[in-house]
Amino acid sequence: MADKNIYTVVVADDEDELREAVCTMIPWEALGFHLVGNASNGLDALELVERLEPDLLLTDIRMPFISGIELARQVREIRPAMHIAFLSGFDDFEYAKQAIQYNIISYMLKPLTMDGLAAELKAIHEKIDARYAGLRRAGSAHADRAALIIPLVLARYENAPENLETRLRQAAVDCGLLRGTDDRSTLVVMAAALDGPVDYEAGFTQLVEQSANKYLRHFVFYGCGRAVALLLGNPSDFEEYLHILADEICQLADRALGRSASVGVSREFARFSDLNDAYKQAIEALRAAAEGEGGVSFTADARKTGSLCERALEIIEQHYMDEDLSLASLSAMLDVSPNHLSACIKKSEGETFINILVRRRMETAQTLLLTTDLQIQEIARRCGYTDQHYFSYCFKKYSGTSPVALRRARAAGEARP
Repeated sequence: MADKNIYTVVVADDEDELREAVCTMIPWEALGFHLVGNASNGLDALELVERLEPDLLLTDIRMPFISGIELARQVREIRPAMHIAFLSGFDDFEYAKQAIQYNIISYMLKPLTMDGLAAELKAIHEKIDARYAGLRRAGSAHADRAALIIPLVLARYENAPENLETRLRQAAVDCGLLRGTDDRSTLVVMAAALDGPVDYEAGFTQLVEQSANKYLRHFVFYGCGRAVALLLGNPSDFEEYLHILADEICQLADRALGRSASVGVSREFARFSDLNDAYKQAIEALRAAAEGEGGVSFTADARKTGSLCERALEIIEQHYMDEDLSLASLSAMLDVSPNHLSACIKKSEGETFINILVRRRMETAQTLLLTTDLQIQEIARRCGYTDQHYFSYCFKKYSGTSPVALRRARAAGEARP
């Protein structure tokens, strides 16, 4: 097994017997996997993904608290390079089609024998190997786009003619970057570099190219020790995909190339003639990223003051009672990527965002249970839980006793003379 790549796995399924069988009867190490955790519901699985950062999540679709589909969506926010496999019933097949956008590596139908699951895991391992091997190989250059874009990015036009932008946009249409002369896509420049020796130029450029290909129109080239990507889209495209792409590049560099990477991203620009300014912003952000915790920096980050983690903790304190508070929504408030924010919090506080949020909610719940006569459902709501059952589950997991038992203990104590 020394020559087999080992990938880490988290298993999530609410059927206890099935989950235990999968965890104990599958020859994980022989198949090239290392089982690092398991969960009985989607929210616990999400916490494990954030904390353990596995290569593969094997999850049922129908689970308590959040479904496998929603779990896949949230996982893509924090671990976009991670692989996800579904294990579920035949009746969920139509439902599972919703997950196509989340790049699911396998969909397995129950009932499934342990031999059948082992065979599928072997196939998944081969797919992951092939993907990472492909990222190590160089891709081909697009000469027409290169001739247009590389000079625009690396050098500023001096004494530019008045019709320069019109000519540039027509050239972008001719080489397929724009869909037509009326295409008003805005432009972002991303710069990415591997830490350490410069010896993976072609493979790293291919990695950036293949990652960008899933999210945005792009042109990628290598120069001056870094991969540079011109990204095209509308503001909603960038808002949805830009931080995911940046995080995926860092995560894939770690897993496929065994190297740490830094990514810097410019603001949005409207003109091709401004690409050199965008490039300078990206390089400045790249330098900031190399010094930061998460490997990714957006140009807007450089203007922020104070500690990112301190501001995150302040927002948690102010909004912990909001049921929709998540790592993704918190990072949106702070204008950083979820993966960058997660890394900052873990480095500063030594624990995950989810643990910090749950602890704050449970502290409030304990106080309300012991000092008020509010109904448990109302206490759950004030602590950010619409599902009383899940609130009780979290409370018992945190404190070792249920909300009802804590109330009874308080009543018994008050009754003593």
